[in-house]
Amino acid sequence: MSALVDVVLPVFILITAGYVATWRGLFADSAVDGLMAFTQGFAIPCLLFQAIATIDLGDEFSLDILVPFYVGAVAGFATGIVGARAFGRNWEDSVAIGFCGLFSNSVLLGLPIAERAFGSDSLRFNYAIIAVHAPFCYLLGVTVMELVRARGQSLAGLPAKVTRAMFNNSLVIGIALGFVVNLTGLTIPRILDDALQMMIRAALPAALFGLGGILFRYKPEGDLKLIGLVCFCSLVLHPGVTYLIGSAIGLGTVPLRAAVITAAMAPGVNTYIFANIYGAAQRTAASGVLVGTVVSIVSVWAWLVILP
Repeated sequence: MSALVDVVLPVFILITAGYVATWRGLFADSAVDGLMAFTQGFAIPCLLFQAIATIDLGDEFSLDILVPFYVGAVAGFATGIVGARAFGRNWEDSVAIGFCGLFSNSVLLGLPIAERAFGSDSLRFNYAIIAVHAPFCYLLGVTVMELVRARGQSLAGLPAKVTRAMFNNSLVIGIALGFVVNLTGLTIPRILDDALQMMIRAALPAALFGLGGILFRYKPEGDLKLIGLVCFCSLVLHPGVTYLIGSAIGLGTVPLRAAVITAAMAPGVNTYIFANIYGAAQRTAASGVLVGTVVSIVSVWAWLVILP
């Protein structure tokens, strides 16, 4: 119970504050857009840039941590697609629903919960996962969506579409620049690093408050079976596969915690953006983000109890 009170609830209280402030008109809808544009377009990319620029690539970037997490993510993606097809949805809707089981909220929820649960030193493993999260998920999701949309047509434009989807994302740009600095050994000037630190300190609290405002827009509409499928893929299957594989290969306690907790997060807002871009399963994706975030209050606590 202490994990729920001390680790999970403070994060969700901040999200709830943003939800209530937007609901009661104390925080304008346009202000929510501005806050999320700031956090996702500037502050969080700065956080990821600084983390990747200073991480020890030799120690943290290991297949032992990446394989369990991403096999779990692919399992969630495939199960979402197959389940949606079984419920009678078309291929485009099914891929969008599968994307909800693939793309966990690794930054806005994963980082603050992991930091509160295991300390800031453990976040180096979270950053190793996050560094390839958006590129991997967009590469897989966009590729599969374009394949099902093509249905026998030419695929000549597919690489360009995948590349645009990845590098139009400011998080990916921040991560890529971080790798450039890390691999070249460039030194960030102290005055610039001080400015980055100021930006970074604002990133997660502001993003959590803004996430509450975003969730206010998402009404739980659509097929409850599909929403349940999204929650199962995100909150049970993905972390479950990650935990089983990580335990089987002898992944250390600290990286296992990072991988499972990151996998256990609710679908990220990017899942709705993906669905909206393709005009597929928007209601289910939006509802999956909202319901999954609420249910994860309990499911994340359960995983914290299970983990060593």
